[in-house]
Amino acid sequence: MKHLQQNSSNLEELSAKERVIYSRLDKERLPRHIAIIMDGNGRWANRRHLPRFVGHRRGVQTVRGVVETAARIGLSYLTLYAFSAENWKRRPKAEVEFLMQLLRQYLRQEVPRLNRNNVRLTYIGRIHELPDSVQERLKWAEESTAVNTGMVLTLALNYGARTEIVDALRSIIDAARNNGGFEHLDIDEDLVSSHLYGSMPDPDLVIRTSGELRVSNFLLWQIAYAEIYITDKLWPDFEGTDLLHAIADYQGRERRYGGLTSSSNEQRERSLGNTYDDGQAEIALLGVPK
Repeated sequence: MKHLQQNSSNLEELSAKERVIYSRLDKERLPRHIAIIMDGNGRWANRRHLPRFVGHRRGVQTVRGVVETAARIGLSYLTLYAFSAENWKRRPKAEVEFLMQLLRQYLRQEVPRLNRNNVRLTYIGRIHELPDSVQERLKWAEESTAVNTGMVLTLALNYGARTEIVDALRSIIDAARNNGGFEHLDIDEDLVSSHLYGSMPDPDLVIRTSGELRVSNFLLWQIAYAEIYITDKLWPDFEGTDLLHAIADYQGRERRYGGLTSSSNEQRERSLGNTYDDGQAEIALLGVPK
């Protein structure tokens, strides 16, 4: 990884409710990387008979609180699905323009806070397609937090997992073309991963707000073995305590990566043994010769 993690948590800055939940967590088993699909700003506003832009503004406030809680507990990586490639194409132009303005405001206001929390900011997505004024602000914010050694906050902007994979394949082809051709090109998972956006490890935990049961074209390659946590809370209502509850749920799961743990093997063997014993008993009861 390009970023050498040197996290130092600021637990004293957690709220009283956050400290209670955090005290129950296994500090040695915190997820290294959490990715969040922030969903529900529009519905939050609609339920209150407010314009959608009010929901988006409230969602930005939620980002601030969640980022600070994550940084305070010493989380290494946090990735937020802020603006999808589909948003760019399918949302009304006025709403897209408002979101771009809101992003610029967020960056200007939050960089000092990110620096106080030792958070480094970076991005994934087709950033080059965003308005020039937004690209300039993004570059400024990234450079302004580049020396921070704590949590890496990644914003997924104009992002889509399928376009990421397409861009990775194009990058592999271009690299091969510029380095002697395709005869010795050996494509494997490590090669593809190395050409994806960013340089963070795969997420351990994916959180989705608003109760929707889909991943919405988000980090499809990287979340192959991630745990998924769904909450009915709309994003503007999500708090640091909810983040900690998600981590507690994650710690209650058994991650097998397609295999079986020793405890699972033992349980399976006991189950098979019981099945065998039951079968033998049934044969004896029927008088069938073995």
